[in-house]
Amino acid sequence: MAVLEGEHLTKRFGGIVAVDDVSFSIERGETVGLIGPNGAGKSTLFRLISGVQEPNEGTVYLDGEDITGMSPHEICHRGLVRTHQIVHPFENLTLVENAAVGAEFGGRSSKNAEERAYEALEFVGLEEMAHTTPNELSVGALKRLEIARTLATDPEVLLFDEVAGGLDTEETEAIVGLIRDIADRGKTVFLIDHVMRALMSVSDRVLVLDNANLIATGTPDEIQNNQRVIEAYLGENAGDAIDDGASAGAGAD
Repeated sequence: MAVLEGEHLTKRFGGIVAVDDVSFSIERGETVGLIGPNGAGKSTLFRLISGVQEPNEGTVYLDGEDITGMSPHEICHRGLVRTHQIVHPFENLTLVENAAVGAEFGGRSSKNAEERAYEALEFVGLEEMAHTTPNELSVGALKRLEIARTLATDPEVLLFDEVAGGLDTEETEAIVGLIRDIADRGKTVFLIDHVMRALMSVSDRVLVLDNANLIATGTPDEIQNNQRVIEAYLGENAGDAIDDGASAGAGAD
């Protein structure tokens, strides 16, 4: 059964079409990757789904409910939450207080916010630093704190926007492990990442955007060998890029 669906989503900014008639369906418990060149519309699509922006046309469904035009707060309470490419923790709060903000924002669990915050920090491996502040963290640890804040909302669907961006190999592997652990808990994951090895290794399916259009959907192997995708995005050395963990076409969208 589909837990997240988009039907004919379109977003225009003046004369620029950022997302053009995009439809997709994600099953409960799936991990789905979203790739495409810079400016393809990936982050815009995430903003439409999460309520940051409203589509000019089309509909977003979460568990069969039309959530189009709802605020991020309302959507979070219904079980969908996203991370952001650039992590902005509350620098004057401890890690557990940062995670508790997510728990208060989501509010879907009967457990109190502090209890959920500690559980989330333990899950991402930051429990021993619970009472320190974010300025003591590495970039990789900041990314894990961002994941902890989302987990504290008690989500069913998580949108990860460049969660491995800017990390070294060891930190990337740690983030990939966390995504796998989240998926193993039965959560639904929809992620954007330009670190191809990370995205391909965790995704059950991959969607490809190019020039605001959805041009392909398939398994990682199918996408890797899709000639249209290779021409539009990955280039002639697509297989090498994935095998080497190259960051193909990194950018904000």
